[in-house]
Amino acid sequence: MAMFVKEVADLVGISVRTLHHYDEIGLLCPEDTTESGYRLYSDDNLQMLQQILFFKELGFPLKKIKEIISSPSFNWQEALELHRKMLFEKCLRLEKMIATIDKTIQYSKGDIAMTNEEKFEGFDFSHNPYEQEARDRWGDKAVDDSKAKTGKMSKAQQKAVFDQMNAIYQKLASVRHMPADSVEAQAGITEWYELLNEIGTYSLDAFKGLGQLYVDDKRFTKNIDKFGEGLAQFMCKAMAVFADERKK
Repeated sequence: MAMFVKEVADLVGISVRTLHHYDEIGLLCPEDTTESGYRLYSDDNLQMLQQILFFKELGFPLKKIKEIISSPSFNWQEALELHRKMLFEKCLRLEKMIATIDKTIQYSKGDIAMTNEEKFEGFDFSHNPYEQEARDRWGDKAVDDSKAKTGKMSKAQQKAVFDQMNAIYQKLASVRHMPADSVEAQAGITEWYELLNEIGTYSLDAFKGLGQLYVDDKRFTKNIDKFGEGLAQFMCKAMAVFADERKK
């Protein structure tokens, strides 16, 4: 039985605006409309919406979801099996991190001892949820080089890289109100470029593209801006300056 957009929104727990947006970008178009122009969603539409929300939960951008489900080779059953596998792996990682948090709470209260290794159980720097997106933008080499290098690192080495990244973010956040081409900004961005090329292989174009991704992808923007509002935009501009100056 056909459902109106408000009924679908209430059923799924998303906004009417979201469904309107999916229709506008051609991601999920209703099966029919009434003479008055109201959208009507079929059972097939609901099945497609379920797939979209599974992919979205796994971090896929809407553009990529549209490409996947529009492909002639798209298979519903294979997609569901993939969703299950990926969500199960995500669940296991989250369970490990929750256990680590619980241990850390006990440790902070002085109730238990905790080794340095135990403090970082559940963190997995070899797993990159944006891997396919990176491959699509910059090709396999940079991603494969990065995975090969980080895969050989011990947990302590991975932790050291993570700490170094945070330190650079903090340094850049402290100068984010300066011009992107200032000495201070470019000093921090140079450190960022050198660090990324220690764990991967980034050309100047790839580095500039990564900076653009920081503002194009809200997931990156949200995480980077935790160090200071507007940091992602600042890094995008500074990385573009860095790349363009070295290509002259």
